[in-house]
Amino acid sequence: MTLASNPTYTPQTMAAPRHNTLRGTLARGESSTPARSRGPLPPAEPVDDPARPRARVDYALQRRAALRDLHTGGALTSNYCEADPYLLRAARHHGEPSGDRCPACKREELVHLSYVYGDALGPYAGRIRTAEELAAMAGQFGEFTVYVVEVCQRCEWNFMIRRYVLGDGVPRRPPTD
Repeated sequence: MTLASNPTYTPQTMAAPRHNTLRGTLARGESSTPARSRGPLPPAEPVDDPARPRARVDYALQRRAALRDLHTGGALTSNYCEADPYLLRAARHHGEPSGDRCPACKREELVHLSYVYGDALGPYAGRIRTAEELAAMAGQFGEFTVYVVEVCQRCEWNFMIRRYVLGDGVPRRPPTD
């Protein structure tokens, strides 16, 4: 049966194609709002050694409590031993050996991942850096926070063990790369 021989078919019931719309293009031009002034940067913070960690926070007590709960049955293993696949992949390719055994399975060596975050980092925030790269970044950026996470690739234990601030204290605009 063809459309023409179908008694319920009428050409008026179909939607007409739209010819007046732009599809797949992006119109660029001048903004109607003026550019926002970012204002002056704040004064520099005095820092003796940019590579020396400041504002340190150690999570050893929380880690100890988590391990106690894990080993005494007060917590499920899935609460602590269920790492995100991206975290495990990062640990495999970018992790730095810690020299310690996993506190959960006691078989595998832990690796540490150091994530960096900060307004001054711009598009470089949220990336994993090695200890050597952190020392170099401390002289290039005013202030950024480092979060250190320990990961066991065998049992998937993961825990944030510390965070600290690095940088030379001189405020800068974030890079645009």
